[in-house]
Amino acid sequence: MEKGEDKHEEEQDQVVNPWEVTAKDGGKIDYDKLIDKFGCQRLEEPLVDRVQRLTGRPPHVFLRRGVFFAHRDFDEILNAYEKGKKFYLYTGRGPSSEALHLGHLVPFMFTKYLQDAFKVPLVIQLTDDEKCMWKNLSVEECQRLARENAKDIIACGFDITKTFIFSDFDYVGGNRSFYKNMVRIAKCVTYNKVVGIFGFSGEDHIGKVGFPPIQAAPSFPSSFPHLFSGKDDLRCLIPCAIDQDPYFRMTRDVAPRLGYHKPSLIESSFFPALQGETGKMSASDPNSAIYVTDSAKVIKNKINKYAFSGGQDSVEKHRELGANLEVDIPVKYLSFFLEDDAELEHIKTEYGAGRMLTGEVKKRLADVLTEVVDRHRAARAAVTEEMVDAFMAVRPLPNMFD
Repeated sequence: MEKGEDKHEEEQDQVVNPWEVTAKDGGKIDYDKLIDKFGCQRLEEPLVDRVQRLTGRPPHVFLRRGVFFAHRDFDEILNAYEKGKKFYLYTGRGPSSEALHLGHLVPFMFTKYLQDAFKVPLVIQLTDDEKCMWKNLSVEECQRLARENAKDIIACGFDITKTFIFSDFDYVGGNRSFYKNMVRIAKCVTYNKVVGIFGFSGEDHIGKVGFPPIQAAPSFPSSFPHLFSGKDDLRCLIPCAIDQDPYFRMTRDVAPRLGYHKPSLIESSFFPALQGETGKMSASDPNSAIYVTDSAKVIKNKINKYAFSGGQDSVEKHRELGANLEVDIPVKYLSFFLEDDAELEHIKTEYGAGRMLTGEVKKRLADVLTEVVDRHRAARAAVTEEMVDAFMAVRPLPNMFD
């Protein structure tokens, strides 16, 4: 039995599932508690060092700084890779809005690094069917949003010779192998089990209860006969935010019964809202996040007006006491997107000691995020409808392991 609690989430101090992330009394998510509850493992320094040794390139900033902080059997992926056995990557996106915020980019930026470092193929699932069932959106609108989101994903720089992007509405219905795996998975999961893992209630429609096998199926190589025919022994690594863990806890439970390797996971913490670390950002509040469509002026204004500061109330007090880095959002954002480790440490030291003021830190953050967003926007503008078609075409990838 895959380790991890299956109690209804609402009985807990914090609720973390694919549709809701909240901590008790609006507090911070306790990631240590989450690791213990979900039954995953903390990603320790020796594994990060091993990635560098095996790939010959420095670990990504998200690895170095603990943004990706938990895993399930990532060591087994590395063991197999060391013996010459490749794997494939699987990640995804639920297309519920046209514009992505920086938090949405985090898993894709990291997945691109993994693809480049390990030279492996990648499948990206756009769960337009899920969003149709969970949000008040039509089938057609979800399909449109999937294509729009695909442009942002392609703009992250994925290698078209190693990447297959698919939307569930387009791909799953016409793929017998994928559907067979969905049915096999569904047969292994009782109603009590799915309610225990996901917290469904009698008010939820049956589409929700029936969805988890659709997100589970890409974990098995036979769901992609055009890519992995005859490669049923291929392992799968899933980079994702930790709120997706319940899906794959279920998947890992059934994998051995179906003759597949359990998928491995490497899991990230949540990118905090501008207003503070209370979980994920809210799509309903545009001021809670920096969007990839925001102009330099909007980014600067959002940071200055909304980014929660750990600085003191007055300059005098700040010079005396320094900033509280634990709650300071500009420093947290810089730890995601400022590449230079030495500069980040300098800012933390000076700001924490009161020698650097909040305004200076916010200005540096505005510069860093404007550069990230401008670069992404330029890359997205270059993505044509034909490029989307090419990435989503059902085709073999003959050089996917080169």
